[in-house]
Amino acid sequence: MKLIRVGAPGEERPAALISDSSYVALSDVTPDFDETFFGAGQLDRVREIVAERLAAGQVRQLGDQRLGAPIARPHQIICVGLNYRDHAAETGQAVPVEPILFTKSPNTVIGPNDDVRIPRAATKVDWEVELGIVIGRRASYLDDPEQARDHIAGWVLVNDVSERSFQMERGGQWLKGKSAETFNPVGPWMVTQDEIPQVGELGMRLDVNGIQRQCGSTSTMIFDPFTIVHYVSQFMVLEPGDLINTGTPPGVGMGFSPQVWLREGDVMELSIDGLGRQRQRVIGPR
Repeated sequence: MKLIRVGAPGEERPAALISDSSYVALSDVTPDFDETFFGAGQLDRVREIVAERLAAGQVRQLGDQRLGAPIARPHQIICVGLNYRDHAAETGQAVPVEPILFTKSPNTVIGPNDDVRIPRAATKVDWEVELGIVIGRRASYLDDPEQARDHIAGWVLVNDVSERSFQMERGGQWLKGKSAETFNPVGPWMVTQDEIPQVGELGMRLDVNGIQRQCGSTSTMIFDPFTIVHYVSQFMVLEPGDLINTGTPPGVGMGFSPQVWLREGDVMELSIDGLGRQRQRVIGPR
């Protein structure tokens, strides 16, 4: 099942995607795909309702309606740094022994095709195609990675936009280079686990202005998604609807020689097998 949210920013309505051009509305079933929805374990119920409405012909056309992020603003966004062996190599850093964790402000979340804004004083804005994990059940001190499967609602495509001079050259934590407004496009849909049987074998791509910059696979992850959820749960409580960005393959702007940074007017296009496509235009500071 693919969950989407349709409508203008702040007015998104929950739905299930049926095809590239059609959906089943669900706003009478749940107000949103948020902590309450995921925490109540409603995915199976919604799957049944979608099947019933599809059989009854209760399908709407998507047309040119905007897709928002497929989940409401999460309580927290946890990110994993240097989680691909080939990405660690391109940055000249050692492969981590344990996952490198940092946070990203939840208000960075935007729709998959919304504009990405360069923040003031930025000089090194970068891209990162990533697999995102949506938490489905409260997770705290999980016993092992296998148990984590029962706490994951599904997967999303994420662009973990970064400002490297803020992140690497201004001291302190990476949070500063990760949390500018618009720095976390999510979607177009959240897909449930049953539709992605091999999450560790997904192709990943990102182009800038039609030039391929990233082409990788989740198979080169150092820590797989289930290990990540188990690991994070040892240090904090993960709530339903929380988002985890799991790291990026090689090809980020920071890894090129000379380095390449996003500029106003650039267009990013990215995809992950089974998780859809995104397209963002880069706009200037406020």
